[in-house]
Amino acid sequence: MKRVIVIGAGASGLVAAYFAAKRGNEVIVIEKNEKCGKKIYITGKGRCNITNDILPEDFLSNVVTNPKFLTGAVYSFPPQKLMRFLEDGGLRLKTERGGRVFPLSDKASDVTKCLENYCKNAGVCFHFNEQVQEICVLQSTMSDVITDKARYACDACIVCTGGLSYPGTGSTGDGYAFAKQLGHTVVPVTAALCGINLKDTDTAPLQGLSLKNVSVSAKRGGKEVGSFFGEMLFTHFGISGPCVLSLSSLINRFPMSEIEIFIDLKPALDAQTLDKRILRDFEKYKNKMLIHALDELLPKSLVPVVVARSGILPSTPVNTVTKAQRGHLLETIKRFTLRPSSLRGIRESIVTAGGVDVREIHPKTMESRLVKGLYFCGEVLDVDAFTGGYNLQIAFSTGYAAGNNV
Repeated sequence: MKRVIVIGAGASGLVAAYFAAKRGNEVIVIEKNEKCGKKIYITGKGRCNITNDILPEDFLSNVVTNPKFLTGAVYSFPPQKLMRFLEDGGLRLKTERGGRVFPLSDKASDVTKCLENYCKNAGVCFHFNEQVQEICVLQSTMSDVITDKARYACDACIVCTGGLSYPGTGSTGDGYAFAKQLGHTVVPVTAALCGINLKDTDTAPLQGLSLKNVSVSAKRGGKEVGSFFGEMLFTHFGISGPCVLSLSSLINRFPMSEIEIFIDLKPALDAQTLDKRILRDFEKYKNKMLIHALDELLPKSLVPVVVARSGILPSTPVNTVTKAQRGHLLETIKRFTLRPSSLRGIRESIVTAGGVDVREIHPKTMESRLVKGLYFCGEVLDVDAFTGGYNLQIAFSTGYAAGNNV
């Protein structure tokens, strides 16, 4: 029997602790908060988007950073295996659009309770309100973990401390400090899955406007970085919503001055079809001013901004709009351009990009290549994915890999 210390009682920590205990090890979980799963409680707006019911190869296509590293872990503990594991633990699940999996109760707390019960039944010991201060190594092998309350001799230590997102949940970058102290490289961290601040001032009147079925893309130096179809939202700072969050994870390592964002407000219509649609509306409202002729085509608050950007005077009678002017209007609708100034802060981001360099971690076991008996799981690693349950699944899969191989 080995003594295993797990630092952090989040998603990856709870899974790692259970599977390590199931293998007959003595497992102690040290958590600086007063309870387990504090970040789990706020995921999915309190509902907890646990995973995405998708095949492993498709899952990996939704991983932004280091998908190859995660291949072994995701195939060993894929979404379907996680779902069976949770249901066997008494958690009833449901699958919603896009394959997103939630607890049937819509309560994130039920996910935490299920995982905590698994751990307690396996004999895992929890130490709450205890802060790890140092991880000690002797001759490149784990020896002790020192906290503000005690010193624990151990054979293995699994670091599951999360990133820097939502620091109120305890994610304050502790794991990065431990990794650096032990000789690991930490890839610079940045926000991922977050809103985007805009330079544009003419979008201020659009605050609160939600757009559905639009295409949002980003280009850098004329080359497309990424494109997403779905929903987005104009906010007091710029833009947010599912499409924007995913896009932020693809542009977060570039200078924002090099990025342009484009919204296709009518992606279902090609230019020719859209032009015919505009002509039909113009015929219907031929005796009105342009500013009053687009309400069937666009949200009311968006019309003045689109018209202004097209360069046509709002008071222009519809029956005098030229073909060239109509072309400018069409271009504005199909390529509504935005200039990002920065991403929202890392404290607001759903996940943290960057972290412990995966080249220094064994991909099948999550064990350090530098220190025997030291493991890293979840968000502390340099891995991140799009929204839809993928990041929590990464936490569960990497936790399983460590716990099952410790």
